[in-house]
Amino acid sequence: MKREKLLRIFIDSEDKYKGEPLWKFLLKSVKEKGLSGATVIKAAAGIGSHSEIHTANILALSINLPLVIEIIDEEKKIEDFISFIDTILEEGLVTVQDVEVKIYRHR
Repeated sequence: MKREKLLRIFIDSEDKYKGEPLWKFLLKSVKEKGLSGATVIKAAAGIGSHSEIHTANILALSINLPLVIEIIDEEKKIEDFISFIDTILEEGLVTVQDVEVKIYRHR
């Protein structure tokens, strides 16, 4: 058993950083900074910080859905990554919680 931190970054699918989708930039940054990995989860619906409902509506011309990026790693790496994204994140929510890794298998 290993105690780690779970970082969750809540953003919208249309958020950008320097013209690139923010989620894609964050994934590249995770790799460049040597974190264990990350998962991007697209929500079917959600209510954002502006209290607007975001949903996948086939009649909508633009679908701006909530995304959650999850990263599990040691506390130091997570804290360093939070400091990094604090300089680029214009809107969103960032949370951290303790997590106990029971099984982690990789080749």
